[in-house]
Amino acid sequence: MKIDDVKRILAIGAGTMGHQIGFLCALHGYDVVVYDVNDDFLAAARRRVDRLADRFIARKRLAEEQKESLLARMAYTSDAEAAAAKADIVTESVPEDPALKGKIFGQFNRLCPERTIFTTNTSSLVPSMFAEATGRPDRFLAFHFHDIQLTDVVDVMPHPGTSPESLELVQAFARRLDQTVILLERENFGYVFNAMLSDLFKSALTLAAKGVAAVEDIDRAWMGVLQAPMGPFGMMDSVGLTTVWKISDYWAKATDDAQLAANAAFLKVLIDDGRLGKKSGAGFYSYPKPLFQQPGFSSQKSGD
Repeated sequence: MKIDDVKRILAIGAGTMGHQIGFLCALHGYDVVVYDVNDDFLAAARRRVDRLADRFIARKRLAEEQKESLLARMAYTSDAEAAAAKADIVTESVPEDPALKGKIFGQFNRLCPERTIFTTNTSSLVPSMFAEATGRPDRFLAFHFHDIQLTDVVDVMPHPGTSPESLELVQAFARRLDQTVILLERENFGYVFNAMLSDLFKSALTLAAKGVAAVEDIDRAWMGVLQAPMGPFGMMDSVGLTTVWKISDYWAKATDDAQLAANAAFLKVLIDDGRLGKKSGAGFYSYPKPLFQQPGFSSQKSGD
């Protein structure tokens, strides 16, 4: 398959990143199917895509008259067989569990055409952890997006069994989406940016879980010194606390790390309370007007 043959994209997972990736592909003229087992998630993704289109219009990244045709290029379904039909590239964004990812890819390996390239948007795992489970390891690699509203950087990370043709095609596809490709020469947990970000999140959560400082003061330290627009806890809200928790919980169990387990437990309290981050309207902060965006937050003295 050549890049000009790519017409239809399947986005597995209708959560924070799945709907964004689908939107980006539709923005660049591709037909997109968003698949999820949960119809409520699909309905929510449809609403979020509509709002995302409005934000792109407001920022002059999409012409208002193009919105209707863009939305028409996106379909939503919980029917796996219908979703897989005619898919040229699959992008997967499901929870950070290699067994779950392998199971889903195995299912779609039986349903997708032989030509279909499989990619994972995993933020913390490496593709070799479940490459064999996909059923087509030579046509599988990691293709990782960040928040498409903030950046055009993507990570492309093959595993040792990825074919050169698959790697070349995914890089060409990324360029068709006007993305800046960060190509990893070898597998690395967390790619490049996320590897650094994960260490930041771990440090911030450790400080909070140990009671060293309040969440707001930890963010003030980061924002005040670096003159940054948000701190690590604001960033976690943007990423989604469920995602951050799943990563912390997975690696706590995988490495038997007591501090990571404590950090995961610290996050789980908020998740159990329905505070999932920006997407739910509340996480460490309340949205749409979080405290860290209020004037003087980063220079506010502790206790004021």
